[in-house]
Order: sequence, then structure tokens, then C-alpha cells
Amino acid sequence: MPNISPRPSLADLRIDRDKTLHAGTTRRRFLTWAGVAAGIATVPALFTTDAASAPPPRRGSDLFTLGVASGDPLPDGVVLWTRLAADPLARGGAMGLLPVPVEWEIATDHGMRHVVARGVEVATPENGHSVHADVRGLRPAADYFYRFRVGGSLSAIGRTRTAPSHGSRLSALTFAFASCQSWADGHYPAYADMAAHAPDVVFHLGDYIYEKPIPVDGGRRKTAATPVSAHRECATLDDYRDRYALYKLDPHLQAAHRASPFITIFDDHEVDNNWAARVPEDNQPIPEFLARRAQAMRAWWENTPVRVAQRPRPTPTADLYDLRAYRRFSYGDLVEFSVLDTRTFRSDQANGDNDTAHNAATADPRRTITGAAQEKWLLDGLAASRARWNVLAHQTTIADLARRKNGERAVSMDGWSGYEASRARILDGARERGVHNLVSIVGDIHRNVVSELRSTYSRPSPTVGVELAGTSIASGADGEDSDASDKQLKAASPHIRFGNAQRGYVLNRLSADRWEADYRVSDSIAAPDVSLHRRAQITIPSGRPDIDVL
Repeated sequence: MPNISPRPSLADLRIDRDKTLHAGTTRRRFLTWAGVAAGIATVPALFTTDAASAPPPRRGSDLFTLGVASGDPLPDGVVLWTRLAADPLARGGAMGLLPVPVEWEIATDHGMRHVVARGVEVATPENGHSVHADVRGLRPAADYFYRFRVGGSLSAIGRTRTAPSHGSRLSALTFAFASCQSWADGHYPAYADMAAHAPDVVFHLGDYIYEKPIPVDGGRRKTAATPVSAHRECATLDDYRDRYALYKLDPHLQAAHRASPFITIFDDHEVDNNWAARVPEDNQPIPEFLARRAQAMRAWWENTPVRVAQRPRPTPTADLYDLRAYRRFSYGDLVEFSVLDTRTFRSDQANGDNDTAHNAATADPRRTITGAAQEKWLLDGLAASRARWNVLAHQTTIADLARRKNGERAVSMDGWSGYEASRARILDGARERGVHNLVSIVGDIHRNVVSELRSTYSRPSPTVGVELAGTSIASGADGEDSDASDKQLKAASPHIRFGNAQRGYVLNRLSADRWEADYRVSDSIAAPDVSLHRRAQITIPSGRPDIDVL
């Protein structure tokens, strides 16, 4: 049995903080920084629960109603996750305020006969009764199976897979990426399809939950079986915990988590639509938003198979917490993934966050979508990479997705189009460092789009890579093969090579000589068990940013 490395304490974790300040136009002039420090003192305690009155669960209760998951695979380890909930739609999962010891074990076979490691984690009410077991001492590039136990309650068995050794020869990798799963917009057949393929790893690129109110009738789900808080916008830690519990009850989502390890990053709806660093989208006063953001990030960590290093650390500063969510994953000599956080450090969206033409505000070199520290981390990592493929895994599109609006070429202010200098620094920096086979994978836009990746689209510029934007799991309901927006984008954006507006995900196969991306979609998500099919296969040859669409 391998030794298990001790879990690092929060005091041992060094978090680099980005000191970049906002610059340029703000769309929220009524929100000022005056009184922030004083306002923080009036915010209720951040990490408390109003489920204190819930009695402890009854003996014999099924405590694993929210499923199991694994994530953030390394060559020697992986995170095993679960969250205890005797009644998942009740506040606090009806777990009360007592800590619960949770046993875990990991084996080389699905029958769990050849156990190679086991341990105990304590699920506490302070952490939403979640468990993040950081298992080390495993073999690289190997399949493992795991489960949890509390007394007589036994979890389902999950499958996970470690990454290959750093720099080792890797001939092939399969991975999927997905995003945007608004629960009320429909079911998740894409996850059933994904589970059936059981890729080596899955990237979830954000909008795992939606903070907006759910219709009383459950929307397209047509069910009233929702938490009490479901029909209002999330505002507190318990509200966000409830929302995650509702989403995690989906059987297809649970199946996908059981089938493959996930690498997860948040976008905007895990907190508030189109939030930017310290600035909310709506009229919420900044001190209240900062408290809300801190609670939302705590709920994200509690419900995500990530390490203790990604746990938000409360601070006495105006930010209220430290969180470094951007991180890097290597798969032998084949591919290196840089997982980006383009929310926490970005400048406020320009031009009122409305789709507009590029102007002085979007070109302002002081504005950033990554923050200075993350930008340096990214470029340094790309310069040092020896992998065949280099991937940016993040939230919003780098490529201009332009439409004609009032005679002008209008682009989104929420994507990298609204941060032109930031985009140029990254893409020109990658080209100057000799980075080849650069691919951006993103979600957010609820449609499939494949684009040539350039540092600017307003004048001739070399193609430095390829961007694969994946559609939503459910957000936007069924969609169609080519809607009006798809036609508008293709008409105004000649660098777009493929577009589609149905629901689904992207399944990828990487080898040394090519990247194949299958865009898998369904005709409807009105029912949970509809089938998916391959709408297109995108092939990118190694060594040049060409796009072949089948």
C-alpha cells in the first residue's frame, strides 16, 4: 500500500495575489469604493449556515445522494470528492451541525478487491459536509476505482485516472469539455453520452450552476421538487449550496462524474451574471457583492473535486478571500493544459457591457482579462512547455465573434474582444516564444463555434492557433442546427470555420500528429434519455493551425 502524503495546511499554501486595478470605462458608475471597508463590517458572517436547527440524519440514511466525483489528476494522485446529504433538498442537506468521519478507499479493480489506499476525512458543517481527499502515491496513467463509507451507508463506485508522468511519451489522450448547464432549461443527455465514452479527463469550463431564480414549475424539467431557495436569486452561502445540491441530483451528471475525473473552473453564473473582479452586474452595492462573491466561491470549492489549495481563504482585506483557481496540468509529452480564471482579476467590461465596435476603451492597454500575475504565469508556462500541444482551457472566446449592428462590426465586451491589448499580449507573446499547436477551448456562448485564433481581427494578422468553442449542456434549451445568430456570426466573421446552435459537448482525441474534436449534439433536451450524434469532426494537424471540417 503506498504512503499517503499529508494534506497541506492553509498556512502552508502560498497564494500569489494580483494587484492589478481596474482602468477604463465602467458600466456601473453608481457603484463606488467609498465606504467599502465600513460596509464590510455590516455584512453577516460569511461562512455560517442557517441550517443550524436541522437535526442530525437518521441512522441508516443514504448520505451519498449527491454522488461522488474525482478531479485534478496528477501523475501520482487525484482528489476524491463527495458531499454528505441525507435530504439533499433540505437546508444543509439535513446533516445538522455535527462533524462526520468519512472513510474512503481506492482500488485497482471495480470490485474493490485490490485496495491500494484508504483513509478517513472528516466532513464538517463549516465545509458543507463536503470531502476532498487528496490521495497520493498512485501509479501514473492508471485507472483506479474508489468509494466512500459512513457507517452502514456506502457510496456508488467511481472510476478515475491519473495523469502520465511528466515528460513521458504519450501516444494518445481522450478528453471532453463542457459548460453551461442551466437546470431549468432542460435535461442533461450529453452527460449520459459522455459517461458512455468515459474519456481520460473532462474539463468543465464554467456555469456549473446558475444563480438566477428557477421557475416554480421547474421550467422544462416540470417538477416542484426543488429547494425552498430555488425560486429566488442566490445570495447566501446556503442558497448556493442548495443550488449545487439540486444540480448534482441529476443522474446523468452523477454518471459523468463517476466515469471520469473532472478539471473544473468557474465562470460568471457560479456567482452573478457577467461579474468582473470586484464589480457586480446589477445594482448590488459593492460591499454586499464582495460578501456574496466570497460565499459563492466557498460553495464552488465545497462542491468541486479540487484540492485544498483552491479553497478560498478568508482575509481581512476588502476582497474578503484569497483564491488561486488558475492552474496547470501536463499529460506526458503530448499536451499541457493551462486552466485560466478570467473573472477574478479582469477589468470591468467596457462600453456598458453591450456588444459594440472596438474603440479606445477596448484597446486600452491598462485593461486586462487575466490580471498581471496570471498573464505572466501563463506566458512563462507557455515558454517553458515542451508538450506537443498547448491548450488554454477557460471561459469566454478569444476570437472575435462579430455581428453587424447599426452598420458597424459589433463584438462582445464580456469576451476577449473587449480586452484587445490583453489578447494581443497573450497571443503575440505565445508566437514570440515559439509556441506551436496552440488551442483555446471555451464555453459560455451556448453554441458551437470553431475559429482561427489571431491577436487581432481588425487588420491582417497571422493565425497562431485554433479556438474550439463548445455549446452548452442545457442553457438556451434545444437550439437548432443554424439559428439567426449563427448566420450573422458567419456573415461578419470570415475566420469562423464551423458553427452550430444545438446542445451537447465536445469529445476530443489527441495524438502526436493530429487533434480530432467531435462536436456531439442532440436534437432536443426536453427528455433525459435522448440520443446524441456527431454533428461535425474538426481535425487540426500538428505543426500548423489548419482546420478541417467533416
